[in-house]
Amino acid sequence: MPKSGTTWLKALNFSVVSSDRYSPKESPFITAPPHELVPFLEVDLYSKSQNPNLDFPPPRILSCHTHYTSLPQSIRDSNCKIVYVCRNPLDQAVSDFVFVRNRAPGIANPLSSPSSSIIDEGFENICRGVQSYGPFWNSVLSYWKASLERPDKVLFLKYEDLKEDIILNLKRLAEFLGFPFTEEEEKEGVIEEISRLCSFDNLKDLEVNRSGVRSSGFSNSAFFRKGEVGDWGNHLSPSMAERFWKIVEEKLDGSGLTFKISVTE
Repeated sequence: MPKSGTTWLKALNFSVVSSDRYSPKESPFITAPPHELVPFLEVDLYSKSQNPNLDFPPPRILSCHTHYTSLPQSIRDSNCKIVYVCRNPLDQAVSDFVFVRNRAPGIANPLSSPSSSIIDEGFENICRGVQSYGPFWNSVLSYWKASLERPDKVLFLKYEDLKEDIILNLKRLAEFLGFPFTEEEEKEGVIEEISRLCSFDNLKDLEVNRSGVRSSGFSNSAFFRKGEVGDWGNHLSPSMAERFWKIVEEKLDGSGLTFKISVTE
């Protein structure tokens, strides 16, 4: 889903598979935003052409917000790896509210509304499952079930787990993608270097991510707000959070997928 750590995941994926070509100090991320290096299938490619140029240098990395069950059968039947990241639904919702509100000025936005009411209006919508790319629970469940059925093809990650132990999860990601770190790379601190390069603070401070506007109408800086776990507590009332949390729990019941509730102190 949007605002679940997908920008961070793009940086991590690209850095892992290209670690033999670029050192962190020479990384393309220093001069190009993550969304340029790992384009969206929907927004960057197929929205502009029904037959876009997909001839990217291998290993090719593309991204999307589409539910697993809505992916073309050709993708689901192929040998390509799929890495999915999800986030606590309360944090994801708040981050998405703010993201939409911060759309670059001068671009028509059908979802826009006064800042004082955007969270209230948006909250009612998400409780009904009306949001960009469909209900939160449909998205996470589709990839969760796929990861259980085909763990060799679908890797299911949680934003909170990445924040808690990025080194462990970078190793896990590299193994899954087929680019495991060598013993020598681990001794040389390559994993730590990648984690620092792709860290929220580093990416946010890079000039390339502090300026410029994407064709979608969002500024590059809009993709880097706080990156905190539990920030929803600063925007949603306890009653709003409880109401949405109960809906999510009901939708996920029996799946084995759970989320922790955390609040920023």
